Amino acid sequence: MADVLRSLNLLETLKESIEKNNITDIRDAMEDMLISRINIAIIGDRNAEKATFINSLRGLSQEDESAARTPSSAAPEDLAVFPNPKHPDFRLWDLPSISSNASFEAEDYVERFKVMRYNSIIITFTEKPSVNSVAVWREVRSLQKETVYFILLSSMKDTEKTLEAKKKASLEVLKAEGVPLPKVFLVQPSALEKLDFLKFLEVMRGDLPEIRSHALLLALPTFSNSLVTQKKDAFKALVWAAASLSGGVSAIPVPLVGSMVDATVAVRILNKTQISLCLDDDSLQRLARQRGLDPARLKALRTCALSVEVSKSEVKRRLAEAEKNTSTATTRLVELAMPRHARSVSRSFTVMLQALNTAIDDMGSDAEKVVAMVTGEGR
Repeated sequence: MADVLRSLNLLETLKESIEKNNITDIRDAMEDMLISRINIAIIGDRNAEKATFINSLRGLSQEDESAARTPSSAAPEDLAVFPNPKHPDFRLWDLPSISSNASFEAEDYVERFKVMRYNSIIITFTEKPSVNSVAVWREVRSLQKETVYFILLSSMKDTEKTLEAKKKASLEVLKAEGVPLPKVFLVQPSALEKLDFLKFLEVMRGDLPEIRSHALLLALPTFSNSLVTQKKDAFKALVWAAASLSGGVSAIPVPLVGSMVDATVAVRILNKTQISLCLDDDSLQRLARQRGLDPARLKALRTCALSVEVSKSEVKRRLAEAEKNTSTATTRLVELAMPRHARSVSRSFTVMLQALNTAIDDMGSDAEKVVAMVTGEGR
């Protein structure tokens, strides 16, 4: 129960909405997280590194059907959109290269490609940022947009020494152009668990609104144990909201209807959990192909039935088991954490909370085993 009630910003926001009886806000927050609605613009030369980066953010490789290609199939002056096949409302927008022409106008570029409509903007390069790309950054920041970043993408020929030299040169360009507190994140496009990507993700998530931050987290492929932990925490906050609604916090509970709603909502959340943790068959097949592993070895790591298939029968079984095992003392503890007007339905709330959080922990354990195998720790 302790990790359910930890002071996650998202959880506190959801609890505040419940206190104020803002049920529509709760439903909207849940929906945004479940569909991972977020749009990210990626600006930079259309090269192999950028295409690989776009694919990696979507859990794909060059061989996959909907992968970004090199050379790009889009015209040089057109943007291209790449939805995530598992989370279609998570979209990456490949914006055209920034011209090196001295007559380039950053304001025109920002207006033409509607840069301000994206939740985040990533400016990529493989050597050092151009003066014009810094001008775009400056224009975006002047319009009160904080979520714009510089990423140095490593190439196959780079060494640790060359990357450090490139990063140093990039920072010097930013300083010379008057960028305050310049930051350049070094990313290996084909292996996001390496170099600075996780640090970059932490910074970007901190800059995004809470719901968008969690929507992004849940849509990204799972390639480190820290991501598994963060995703588990986010899903537990989502479960808290779902349990609040399904428990009847703002409605009169109806016998039998409540249990059907619980199971339906639970299946949807756990389906998202399975896909987000990359435990479904398609994700494991793709991951095995990318890392040169036997898919059967990855699939065999799944010991939780829900990691293999999220079935309504298994969810109902877990809800029934939680109903049987939930003690009066546990229910009382939950009552104390709930709004006063909601305490009459605390048992229903507790049952759903316990059943789904246990399932999320079990699926998270399977995901950690997969990560260990993929990154080499479990081989």
